[in-house]
Amino acid sequence: MHPSNLAKLREIFGDRLQENAPLAGYTSARIGGPADALIFVHSADELASAAGALWEMTLPFIILGGGSNVLVGDKGLRGVVIVNRARLVRFDTQAEQPSVRAESGVTLNDIAQRAARLGLSGMEWAATVPGSLGGAVYGNAGAFDGDIAGNLVSVELLHHQRGGEVWPVEKMAYSYRSSLLKRERQPAIILAATLQLKKGELRTIQAKMAQLSARRRSTQPPGASMGSMFKNPPGDFAGCLIEAAGLKGKRIGNAEISAIHANFFINHGQTSAKDVRDLIELASYTVEAKFGVRLELEIELVGEW
Repeated sequence: MHPSNLAKLREIFGDRLQENAPLAGYTSARIGGPADALIFVHSADELASAAGALWEMTLPFIILGGGSNVLVGDKGLRGVVIVNRARLVRFDTQAEQPSVRAESGVTLNDIAQRAARLGLSGMEWAATVPGSLGGAVYGNAGAFDGDIAGNLVSVELLHHQRGGEVWPVEKMAYSYRSSLLKRERQPAIILAATLQLKKGELRTIQAKMAQLSARRRSTQPPGASMGSMFKNPPGDFAGCLIEAAGLKGKRIGNAEISAIHANFFINHGQTSAKDVRDLIELASYTVEAKFGVRLELEIELVGEW
C-alpha cells in the first residue's frame, strides 16, 4: 500500500488500525498471511463510516466477522481488512410475531442462545454455528434443515453508490448457500438484519438445541477448519463423494481431509493456505474424474497465493 494511503488511514482510524497484520488469528481455520491494514469496528455506525472512508479513498477491502468460510492466501491481502465486532442485539418480544434485530458482527450462535433464554424459537438450527450474521445473510448459511432465508425479515445495507437501503428478504433472491449480493458481487456491505422468531417453551427449545449440538459434535470434526468446504451437489453430498473417492484422511503437510467428515479440511497446526488449496484441487479433480461431478466451493478464496 502506498505510504500516503497508510498515513491517511492512521489519521482516520488511529489506534483501531493495525499495519502488516497477520490474518490467521481472525479466521476459523487459523490460516492467512498479513493484510496491509486491519481496522476494527465495534458498531454498525463504525462499520458504515469505515466502509465509506475506504470507498472514498478507492482502497479495496474485505470484511471478516467470524472468519469462517474463507481461506486467506499465504501472501496475505493487499488492501484493508475490516474486523467486524458490531454486535448489538435487540429482541422484540412484545409483538405477536417476535423478532430480533442484530448487527452483522454478532455470531449466529449468540443470537440462538439469547433467543432461547427468552423462550423464543426458530433459531435452534444455528446453535453452535460460529459464523457471523453478516456472513450468514450474505451466503444464506444453514444447518439441520434451517437457513437464514427461512428467518430473515429484512437486511440493512450500505451501498457504495446508493447509500443506505433496507431490503426485504425477497430482494435477496436466496438460493442454496447464495444470494443476490453474493452472485452479483454488489458494492454493498451488510450492517444489520432483522430475523423472525416464534414464541416457544424454554425447555423444548433448549432440548432441541442440545440435540442438534450433540449431533454436530458427533458428525463434524473438532479443530480449526473453514466449515463445509464444498456445496452439496444436487441429490448428493460432497463429503460422501470425497470419501467414496478414497480421500478421507488424506493429508498434505499439516492440512487434512477429515477422517470424521470428508467435507471438512482441518488445520493440524502451522498449515499453509497452499496445502489446503492443494487438497481442494485434489478433491475436485478426483471426484470429477471418478464420478463426473464438479464440486463447487462453499468457502471463498481471498488474497494472494
